[in-house]
Amino acid sequence: MTTLKVGDKAPNFSALDQEGKSHSLSDYKDSKLVLFFYPAASTPSCTIEVCNLRDNYSDFTAKGYKLLGVSADTAKKQSNFIQKNQLPFPLLADVDKKVIEAYGVWGPKKFMGREFDGIHRTTFVIDENGIIEDVIEKVKTKEHSKQIFK
Repeated sequence: MTTLKVGDKAPNFSALDQEGKSHSLSDYKDSKLVLFFYPAASTPSCTIEVCNLRDNYSDFTAKGYKLLGVSADTAKKQSNFIQKNQLPFPLLADVDKKVIEAYGVWGPKKFMGREFDGIHRTTFVIDENGIIEDVIEKVKTKEHSKQIFK
């Protein structure tokens, strides 16, 4: 779906998280950033994915990674998702889809026989210089941390 690939400069972004705090790519220039896009907060597959990342969070921090999730959900929905699952990382409430579209993860999808536009579950690993190190388009929600650390 996305046209971004390993070696590309990651698109800059600026968006608010669940608490109204602004995040931009430049905020993460001293660490590696796992920028993961997911379709919708509190849905079964998205919950499995974020809980897998949560359960391996200490491994991420030990290796110098920061995590930042993105969906088109409201700040309130993101906040509830964080509280319900005790997530230690922020979630961007990209309701205007600026970050989602900058990374090319919005487009046609099929689910249960119907077609619609939505977020394609995709993860970007971005280095300290803002260069994309990895693009994971076939996210395995139960094993996502392993995919990132491969």
